[in-house]
Amino acid sequence: MEKIDTKVLPEKLATAPAWTLSNDHLSIHREFKFADFVEAFAFMSAVAITSEKRNHHPEWFNVYNKVQIKWTTHDAGGLTQRDFDMAQFCDSIAQGFGHAAV
Repeated sequence: MEKIDTKVLPEKLATAPAWTLSNDHLSIHREFKFADFVEAFAFMSAVAITSEKRNHHPEWFNVYNKVQIKWTTHDAGGLTQRDFDMAQFCDSIAQGFGHAAV
C-alpha cells in the first residue's frame, strides 16, 4: 500500500471529518465515548474482527467507556487508504453502539 502524499491529505480527511491528523502527518486519531465499558468493549471487538480480516490493526487505548484509536500504516511509513477505510468503518460501527461525540 502506498503512502498518501501530504498534498492529498485534506481531501482524504474530508472523508473522515471527525478524525484528527497528527502534527507529523503520519497518523489520524479519534476518541469515542460509549454508555459503559461493555459497549466500549463490544465496539473494540467489532473493530478487532474487521482489523484482523483486513490485516490492518489500530493502536488504541481504552479506559472504561472511552476508546482512543490511532491509524497509521507502519509498512508505508505513514497514512494510506487503508487507514481512512478503517476510520470510516469505526465511525459507522460506532453509530450502531450509540457512540457519543467526544
